[in-house]
Amino acid sequence: MNIRFPIGQFEAITNLSSGERENLINQIPEISKTIRNTIQVLEPTQLHIPYRQDGWTVQQIVHHIADNDLNAYLRFKRALTEDEPMSSSYREDLWAELSDYREVPIENSLVLLETLHARFAILLRCLQPDDYQRTLRTQVLDKITLDIALQRFVWHSQHHISQIKLFIDDLVF
Repeated sequence: MNIRFPIGQFEAITNLSSGERENLINQIPEISKTIRNTIQVLEPTQLHIPYRQDGWTVQQIVHHIADNDLNAYLRFKRALTEDEPMSSSYREDLWAELSDYREVPIENSLVLLETLHARFAILLRCLQPDDYQRTLRTQVLDKITLDIALQRFVWHSQHHISQIKLFIDDLVF
């Protein structure tokens, strides 16, 4: 198993059914609960251990998910209100080295995720099917639909949760 990509690389479904879309939306509010339940077995010092050699710590991963999801939410809203906006990127590797990733308690990012995900799910449930065909542009992905952005949003969290779970499985309790 590839510990860097334990659930594999992202693969988009090009024509989501309404049921598949609803399933993705329903997963969003569960992300923070899953993270919270997954990390509850860790001692505070274990949050600062890299999940793999040259990888991020569990604390960095959780803070990263919060930063990523906040950015993704804003990109999504811009795509709903602007014509094919160019979304800014950020250096996630450098963000993970900033002091807040070390000093801010992990609980802050969990609360942010709970609030953000509840709000995002409400927004998504109120959209019409055509809204998911709106597009945005990124430097890395070029042009993507909101259907694909939604899939990437959920995949991204599942990807990092799987990394944390593999780390926990490798610990000796």
